[in-house]
Amino acid sequence: MPSTDRATAEALDERVPGELIASSKGKPWKDLLVQVFQRRPVQESLIIPAVPEPLIVWVLSGSAVVEERELGGTWIANAVNVGDFFLTTSPRPCELRWTTRGSEPFRVMHVYLGLDVMRRAFKEIQPDDEPVLVLREVSGASDPTLSLFLEQLRSELMSRHKPSALMVQGLAQGLAVHLARAYPDPGKRSPAPRGGLPAFKLHRIIDMLEAGLARSFQLEPLARAAGLSEFHFCRAFKKTTGFAPSRYFIRMRIERARRLLRDTTKPVIEIGLDVGYTSPSHFAQVFRREVGVAPSEYRGRS
Repeated sequence: MPSTDRATAEALDERVPGELIASSKGKPWKDLLVQVFQRRPVQESLIIPAVPEPLIVWVLSGSAVVEERELGGTWIANAVNVGDFFLTTSPRPCELRWTTRGSEPFRVMHVYLGLDVMRRAFKEIQPDDEPVLVLREVSGASDPTLSLFLEQLRSELMSRHKPSALMVQGLAQGLAVHLARAYPDPGKRSPAPRGGLPAFKLHRIIDMLEAGLARSFQLEPLARAAGLSEFHFCRAFKKTTGFAPSRYFIRMRIERARRLLRDTTKPVIEIGLDVGYTSPSHFAQVFRREVGVAPSEYRGRS
């Protein structure tokens, strides 16, 4: 079973429309997960879960206006271009949306950096009697040194050769030390654990939810897969995502319905069936509640 201190998260972004171009796998990548995505030009809403591992999102190509907020909070916009990055470490989930600018594809790289390597970096750069450092949040900034590490990771990921464990581990350690030196939060020390579910468990749960969107929601199998009681699973899941499991399931259903309405010519009734609603009126009611308009009107706008 994977360690909870390893960045083994995959597809933690509600299956955002777009293409997964590359993803790291295997022993050389044991201290981090690296993924390259080509995103859709417009994303209306995306929940970034509060998993324990720090997340770096680095813009590889294109430009966009990216807005972010705490759940229910005020949107804050940042214009980002190639080389800009986001560092997410908040103990609470957040929400993103974006609109691209220009015709160049919007490609990003996600790096989940394992907790073991971050702990080693913090230990090396601070006195033994100091509390554990905390990384601060960064939105739409540029850092040439960080970009050098990330470009080398991207090159190793996309290379035709077998990834070098020595190269990858060295880059992971150098990246962790740079983050610890450049982005500590001086106002925070020894934080409460970030997120309620480690990344690999959240990945497993979201996979199960995705596979069962056309069926009724069932809590017990999810709690069993997480190795928790139903009560403790619900608490941990909500701490990580900001939503109760059943509420998150509805969001995933409606997100899939949105994509089908945008990207296919399927009848609305058939789309409702695809996401688990046997009653057209019930599907329309839930869709309107979540999106603000009826499915047919949403299709017309898209």
